[in-house]
Amino acid sequence: MDNPKRSTLKKLAAIGLTAGAITHAPYVFARKKVILRVLGTHVTLQEAIRKQAMSDLGINIEFTPAGSAAVLQKASMDPSSFDLYEQWSDSINVLWDAGSIQPIEKKRLTYFNEINPLTKTGKLTETASIGAGDAPYKLLNVQPDGTLSAQESDHLSFLPYVHNVDSFGYNTDFIKPGIAYETESWSWLLDDENRGKVAIVNAPTIGLFDLALAAQSKGLIKFNNIGAMTRPELDRLFSILLDFKRQGHFSGYWNSVPESIEFMRSKRAHIESMFSPAVSALNSQNINVRFAAPKEGYRGWHGVMCLSSQIQSSAKDAAYDYMNWWLSGWPGAFIARQGYYISNPQRSKLLLSQSEWDYWYGGKATNIDLLNTNGDVAVKAGGQRNGGSYHKRFSNVAVWNTVMPTYDYSLQKWYELISR
Repeated sequence: MDNPKRSTLKKLAAIGLTAGAITHAPYVFARKKVILRVLGTHVTLQEAIRKQAMSDLGINIEFTPAGSAAVLQKASMDPSSFDLYEQWSDSINVLWDAGSIQPIEKKRLTYFNEINPLTKTGKLTETASIGAGDAPYKLLNVQPDGTLSAQESDHLSFLPYVHNVDSFGYNTDFIKPGIAYETESWSWLLDDENRGKVAIVNAPTIGLFDLALAAQSKGLIKFNNIGAMTRPELDRLFSILLDFKRQGHFSGYWNSVPESIEFMRSKRAHIESMFSPAVSALNSQNINVRFAAPKEGYRGWHGVMCLSSQIQSSAKDAAYDYMNWWLSGWPGAFIARQGYYISNPQRSKLLLSQSEWDYWYGGKATNIDLLNTNGDVAVKAGGQRNGGSYHKRFSNVAVWNTVMPTYDYSLQKWYELISR
C-alpha cells in the first residue's frame, strides 16, 4: 500500500477529464452517531437508498454522487475525502496503486459466504464466457505481498455487490427493433443511418470499449485482445473514430445517468451507451427505448464498494455496517427494480414479488405491470427482459470495464476524441 501514485493520476488531473458535477433490513444497529461519507456515481448513490440505510442502521450518511471519471479522479487524488467508495471494478487497479483504498477484512462481512460464484470464479455457470479484460474475480483478493489476484485470501480489495451487463439503448420509434443475440449489434453505433444521433458515455474505461466493440463488429479493425489493446491498435481505433467525429456522427458524450436520460428524452440521441436505470426511467415516461442484447456479447461491469485508506476509526465500524446492509436483502430488491443484480440474490428474492423475480432475474414475461424504484410503471404487462435471464446475460460477456496496461495512453487518445 506504500506504492507511489501512478503517473496516471497526474494525467487525470492535468487533462481535467470532466464527468459532471461532482420492508426493512432484518436488523437495526445502534452505533454512535457518525457521518459516513460515501463517494460514487448516481447508479447507487440514490436518495431512497440513503434514507433507508440511515433508518435501518441508525447512522448519518452523506452521499456525493458524480460522473464516473470525476469520482475516480477525486478518490485517487484525495482518499481523505471519502470513507466508502462505490463505483466499478475497473477503478480498482487505479485506486489500489494510488494507495487510496485499504484491504477489507473478509471475516467482518456477514454475508460473504452467500455471494455467488461470479466474483469468486468468474462464472455463474460452467459454460459462461468469462469475458476479456478485468473480470472482477481477478482483482478481488489481496495477497500477503500486496498484489491483487483470484487466489482466495482473508482480505478483499472490494465488497462485491451490484452488477449488470451493459450495451446500448435505442429508441424504437426511430430504429427498427432487432432480435436479441442475432441481429442486435454493437456495429449499430457506427451505422451511417444513425449519424448525428449517437451518444457515448464519457468514461475512458467504459465508452472506449463500446466504441471498440462497434468498430470491430463493423469490420473496421480487429483486436488481438480487446481487453488489452496495444498502442498501435489504439492509434488505429482513434483514427477511425476521429473520422466519424469529423463527419458529425456523434451527438455528444454523456457524463451521468440523468444526462443520458435527457439525451434520449430530448431526441438528441436515438442510440447511445446506456445503463439499465436510464432505460427503466425512459420506459416509465413512455419513451420506447430498448436495451440491446448484442450478438457480439455485452460489456460487463461489477460494482465495488471500497474502504478508504484514510478512514477515521470512528467511521470504520459504520462502514462495515453499511457494507453488510447492502447484502442484507432490501437494497438488492430495490436495485432489481431498475434492472440491476446483487451478489447474493436469494436473500433479496424474499422481498420481491414472484412476478418481479421472474421478470428481472428469470427473464420471463410478466403478466402484470411492474414498477420501478420511483413507483412508476417501468414494464407493462406482457413485457419480457431483452437478453433473457440473469444466467443467460452473464453467459454472454464480451469484455469487462477495464483499466488496460495501455491505460495512460488510452486516456490521452480519449481526451483527444472528446475535446476536438
